[in-house]
Amino acid sequence: MKKAILLFLIFIGSYTLQAQELVWRNNLNEAMKVSEQTKKPLMLFFTGSDWCGWCMRLQNEVFKQPEFVSWANANVVLVEVDFPRKSSLAPEIQNQNKGLQQFFEISGYPTVWFVNATKNNDKIAFSKLGSTGYVAGGPTAWLSGANEILKQK
Repeated sequence: MKKAILLFLIFIGSYTLQAQELVWRNNLNEAMKVSEQTKKPLMLFFTGSDWCGWCMRLQNEVFKQPEFVSWANANVVLVEVDFPRKSSLAPEIQNQNKGLQQFFEISGYPTVWFVNATKNNDKIAFSKLGSTGYVAGGPTAWLSGANEILKQK
């Protein structure tokens, strides 16, 4: 019985450790630097983190799962483009997010865009690979769609 409890605690500990390894950036310029260094596209997650039920569902069913954590660390640079209602963001992040919302013509949440981004003379150019949103079926179904989009990179 003690061995079973110990194995359970180790499993839970490793799951928690994996979930902590996921890094969401909110500053596009910082994310672009990481993208350039790693040669990975950006995954822009447009969300209403504190009010959007479908966004929270996507987070819980997919983004917080070990399969997604492993996939994301290997394939993309994560950027959270948040529009909270109960808390406020720094003014420069709010302005950045509004600009991204307009550029990508976001009309509903959650929306996820996969893009390559380059900067030339303080102007950012995006190469759109594709977009998605909430997909029922957990990480397997969501990652299947994401992988199809990333084939275009």
